[in-house]
Amino acid sequence: MKNFVKIKKGTYRNAPIKDAIFPLVKPLTFGKKGAFVTVDGSALMGPDSKRVRILVDSPLSVEPSSKEDYQALMPVKKEPKKKETTQQAMDRIKKRFEVLDQMTDAVANGTVRGLIVSGPPGVGKSFGVETILEEYDAMAKLGGKVKTEIVKGSMTPIGLYQTLFNNSNSGDILVFDDCDSILFDEVCLNMLKAVLDSGKKRTISWKAESQALRREGIPDRFEFKGGVIFITNVNFENVRSKKIQDHLEALMSRCHYIDLGMDSTSDKFLRINQIVRDGMLKEYGFSKEFEKEIIDFMVLKSARLRELSLRMVLKIADLAKMDFDNWKELAESTCMRRVINNY
Repeated sequence: MKNFVKIKKGTYRNAPIKDAIFPLVKPLTFGKKGAFVTVDGSALMGPDSKRVRILVDSPLSVEPSSKEDYQALMPVKKEPKKKETTQQAMDRIKKRFEVLDQMTDAVANGTVRGLIVSGPPGVGKSFGVETILEEYDAMAKLGGKVKTEIVKGSMTPIGLYQTLFNNSNSGDILVFDDCDSILFDEVCLNMLKAVLDSGKKRTISWKAESQALRREGIPDRFEFKGGVIFITNVNFENVRSKKIQDHLEALMSRCHYIDLGMDSTSDKFLRINQIVRDGMLKEYGFSKEFEKEIIDFMVLKSARLRELSLRMVLKIADLAKMDFDNWKELAESTCMRRVINNY
C-alpha cells in the first residue's frame, strides 16, 4: 500500500516547496545537507521526477497524509472538447429555428405575450416569423381573430406609443423588425418593458402634452392586450453600455428571449445552405447544381463579401438571372469590397 506525506515547508533544487502532498518513496533521512524525504514528484514536476529528495527544515515539516488529500490537490484533467461535426452543427441551428417557429406560433395564438429574438443580421430571423404570421393573416381573412403588423426602421417615442395603441386589441400581433433604435431611447424602452411584461394587465401611459395624440383621438392611457415580437441584431447579454444594460436585463426577465447564436462564419453558411436547400431560390428556376455553385462562390469569396447573409444570396441570384454568363464578374464589382494595391 502506497503511503503519502505532506511537505509543510521544504526545498527542491533551491525551489520552495510548501504544503504539497507526494507519494512517499523513502521516509525521512538525515544527510550532509540536513533532513530530507524521498518522494515521487512526477505528478507535479514531470515524468523525470519519480524519485526526488526534498530538503526539509526539520522533521516537523513532514507529516503523514492520505491518497484522498493527494488526489484533491492534483490538477483536474480536462477532457478534450469534442469537435462538432457539420451534421451536429446543422441540427443545432435547425433546432434553434424550430424553437423560434414554436414560440412565434405561441405568440400568435395568445399563449405567450412577448418574445425577443436576437441574432446576427441576414440569417433569416424575420423569415420564419413572417412566414408563420402570414398563415394567421390568411386565416384572419376567413374569419380568424389574429391581425398582424410588421414595423421596420427607427421610431420616436410618440410614434411607438401610437403604434402600440393601434395594435393593442386582443389578437393583434405587433412585430418590430430592425427597430434597434428603440433600445437606445429610455422612453421607448420603458414602453417596451410594459408591453413585453408577462403580467395579466399591461397599461401604457403618455403623460406629456401632445397635439398629435389629440388629433388622432388617442388617449393618454390604455391597456395593451396584444402580442409583441421584437427582432433585433443586438445580443442583450453582451451589451457593454451600462446605461442600457439594466433595461435589457429587465426586458429579458419580463418575456421570452431567444438567442439564435450563429456568430461564426461556418454557422452562417450552414444556415444559408439550409434556407437555399428548402427552396429560397425556387422562383429563379435554377438547378440545384447552380444553386450550389452560388453558395460555393460565396464561400470562396467570403473574406471580400460586404456581408454574409441571405440578402447577399438574393443579390447574387439576381445578377445570375440578369446575366447568366457574367454573374461572377458582376458580383465582384457590386457585392465585394475593392482590393487596394499599395505599391
